[in-house]
Amino acid sequence: MLTLIIVLIVAAAVTFFLMKKGKIKDANNNYIPDAIEKPIEVVKEKVAVAKEEVKEVVEKVKKAVPKKKLAAKKSTKK
Repeated sequence: MLTLIIVLIVAAAVTFFLMKKGKIKDANNNYIPDAIEKPIEVVKEKVAVAKEEVKEVVEKVKKAVPKKKLAAKKSTKK
């Protein structure tokens, strides 16, 4: 586990160093490489579309399934 943490820290340090040197692009200087930002934006858009589609399907299913009213059991304990 310690090895994994050390590897991640070294990778982050190398990435930070390469961004400062200009080898890795970071147009808006938010310390997130542009190569990572662009795919994340694409995934966010796809998730938003999927979320809307799921919401529409749920509404259609709710309309299609007949509503059953279950009688609430009354408690006789006092």
